[in-house]
Amino acid sequence: MSVVVGVDVGSRSVRAVALDRDGTVVCHVGAPYAGADSWPTGVAEPERWLDAVGLALERLVALDNDAASPAALAVGGQSPTAIPLEGKQALTYQFSVGVEGGLHAQQREQCNHLRASQPDVEVFQLWDWVLFRMGAPRRQGRWPGDRAIDELGKRVDTGNVVGEADGTFAVAPGTPLVAGGPDALLTFWAAGLDETARACDPGGRSGGLVVAAEDRELPLGLMRMASPAKGCIIVGGPVSAHGAALDWLSAITGRHIEELLSLAALAPPGARGVMFLPYLDGERAPRWQPALTGAFHGLRSETQVADLARAVLEGTAYGLAHIQRLLLSTGIDVRVVTCTGSPSRSALWCEIKASLLGVPLEVPSFRELSAYGAALAAGAGAGWWPAPACADAGSWPRPSMTRVEPRPEAAYAEGLERFLALGDFAEQQLVRPR
Repeated sequence: MSVVVGVDVGSRSVRAVALDRDGTVVCHVGAPYAGADSWPTGVAEPERWLDAVGLALERLVALDNDAASPAALAVGGQSPTAIPLEGKQALTYQFSVGVEGGLHAQQREQCNHLRASQPDVEVFQLWDWVLFRMGAPRRQGRWPGDRAIDELGKRVDTGNVVGEADGTFAVAPGTPLVAGGPDALLTFWAAGLDETARACDPGGRSGGLVVAAEDRELPLGLMRMASPAKGCIIVGGPVSAHGAALDWLSAITGRHIEELLSLAALAPPGARGVMFLPYLDGERAPRWQPALTGAFHGLRSETQVADLARAVLEGTAYGLAHIQRLLLSTGIDVRVVTCTGSPSRSALWCEIKASLLGVPLEVPSFRELSAYGAALAAGAGAGWWPAPACADAGSWPRPSMTRVEPRPEAAYAEGLERFLALGDFAEQQLVRPR
């Protein structure tokens, strides 16, 4: 029992990691979802999620036999989600019901949607359903301070043991199973947001910007969550399309993402006047307008694919800067930002974010921080570390980081004002009387 195991059931694949008592990554693996490309938007086949969990755990045990009998195992994942007991069809965060009301309202509406056709159905969150299928009783794993939903079962806070494995996966019977939580919050835990002024962009398909801060009143458009550390909160919010924007450009141009990133490096800061509004799936923080649409502005006959690629990278960074501006207006400082997920693999994208936000970025040596955060939850269940909101800053390990320093660019200061003005105009068009 020299390791704990964390499993993240993400939007594209499962990631699993084994940590030792020092928080060092012993081994890690991934497993994709079979047939996921054919799933309708906002809908998934949860049995394929489960298949990938099983495959990931088998691969993890093949790399380190201690992972077969870990001190504890925890599961986290994409949120909000709703899965019926029999697992026939799951609703994901991309399902349209309730999105305009925030994450809690969205999950409640997902439950209502499933119950409309199956009044007596038992509904689970993703990580609760996976733990249930591994042998745990029906429970509702919630991050401390997060409002519970009665329909999802008895509440258990992240980091607490909910049951034992029954041996149906590549994990020994009797292994303690621990409540996880949303992938974003697990990422923030792993990124060190137990320390004030540390921020995080979780990257991935969506992304966003949050920072640990002292508790205070917040302006509209920002969310508050409990920090892993006592006495402070996490403030900020998610955006709707981050890595997804580059995926979209790749699909419509027929160019691989690596090629687009290489081309983007050939365009200067400011993308030769091309501006991209990354509202392909509407926008969450700070506008919270699901009806917004993406757009390129400043196109000319001489515009090239390189300019479009650069504009997409910059546009997503401007979206983070929009959140940062609201934070600063409230007196909340951002001293350093941890970037993770697939966008953090691009040195150029990280450099753009650092320069546009005006603060250093830290890129973790192990980028799958949601899985690392799930392993922290497992470690809390095993008694290795405190559960979130139960200890002071510095009580948990985090991966080693590489720092990217900002380089001031006049084009970005001007570009941010233009981005905000164009976004304001796009939002005004939504409410203009017909």
